[in-house]
Amino acid sequence: MTIMADVLLVFWSGTGNTEIMAEKIKEGIEKAGLSVDYKTVDQASPNDVSSFDKIIFGCPSMGVENLEEDEFEPFFDQVERNLSGKKVALFGSYGWGEGEWMDAWQTRVSDSGAILYDEGFKINSTPSSDEEETCIQFGEGFANF
Repeated sequence: MTIMADVLLVFWSGTGNTEIMAEKIKEGIEKAGLSVDYKTVDQASPNDVSSFDKIIFGCPSMGVENLEEDEFEPFFDQVERNLSGKKVALFGSYGWGEGEWMDAWQTRVSDSGAILYDEGFKINSTPSSDEEETCIQFGEGFANF
């Protein structure tokens, strides 16, 4: 028998920066006492999203401030219509601009009827040790949301 985790965390990372964030956010959720089903987007299915009430999505800014187009965007496009009423948090890294992709992503999630946790959490480039601590705090906050 499979034990269901409390939170689903699905992410895509190209350079590893968003993966570092994902690991630290997972650490924060677990520190708060919840279990995490931790998956890269290629390991996740739309059915996974349907099974959870609390979901965290992570994706860096790509191209002209977009979600990653080959794996993450098609996955998110499939699941966003199933987010209504669910508690959702967003995170990701970016390397240029001001991280505008997060604003558009937050709007998509809110428009889907999901309950968005805080603002989307974004970090420019590789997380510093202070930013890693902020990732842990973000995870703890979402766990208690």
